[in-house]
Amino acid sequence: MVDRLVNSEANNRRINFVEQCFGSSGQPLVSPGRVLVGEGVLTKLCRKKQKPRQFFLFNDALVYGNIILHKKKYNKQHVLQLENIKLEDIPDDGVYKNGWKIINPSKSFAVFAATATEKKEWMAHIKKCVYDLLIKRGITQTSEHDSPVWVPDQNAQICMHCKKSEFTVLNRKHHCRKCGIVACNACTSKKWLLPQQSSKPLRVCLTCYNQLSLSSAPPVSSRDNNKIRKYTPINIPDSDDDSSDDDDEPTPSVDTVDNNTYESQFQSYEAEEVPDYKAGQTHQ
Repeated sequence: MVDRLVNSEANNRRINFVEQCFGSSGQPLVSPGRVLVGEGVLTKLCRKKQKPRQFFLFNDALVYGNIILHKKKYNKQHVLQLENIKLEDIPDDGVYKNGWKIINPSKSFAVFAATATEKKEWMAHIKKCVYDLLIKRGITQTSEHDSPVWVPDQNAQICMHCKKSEFTVLNRKHHCRKCGIVACNACTSKKWLLPQQSSKPLRVCLTCYNQLSLSSAPPVSSRDNNKIRKYTPINIPDSDDDSSDDDDEPTPSVDTVDNNTYESQFQSYEAEEVPDYKAGQTHQ
């Protein structure tokens, strides 16, 4: 079904419409061979709380963004390549139900669907698209450089590294970009370059820093005068930004709130007869 939609006028209109919804701040989404497989609203677990995000599943990418005006306007666009995506189930636990992890080298996070049926649909469609893409490109996945899913702030009252430091207004919470734990400033006072996540060195905990230092040390035969390379700590001020880049969203206007009712059900475009976008109108 996806192959049949590749050059269809309906598919081209849908992708163009989604691209327009993100405005000039988003990346171009129209690409040869790209198909919009489905879309829907999922609840993303951010560092402070759960927040609704609009997701678009393409046959080669997963795109999501903040909802400014549902079905009309989104911002803070993220494009994840499907060939790098892996899914991991999250068992239901209290208020956290119908969830799974989206694992990726550049960014990993947890999402939750409104119902078990919707979760099943989302995971099945994503897995199928990933499988088809890997077969088509003749490649295999690796987990070596996957980024961690951050532990939510609310799950840590004391530093998860030293197990001693209590968090306060002055003693802020920080995340290790390598393992995802919540730790104090002293326990995340070093940085390391993680190319899959950023072009700049990122904050990591002491344990991860030591492990990364050891794994990157040169062989004994290549060390000058048999001296072991030493790594100097990088002192990071406690005011260093530790927020997730899509954790904050703009406060909607009154008009936006009145019209911003979310339809979380996964909408697939692989069916025999699919709803179409009408010029100048929102999704049907």
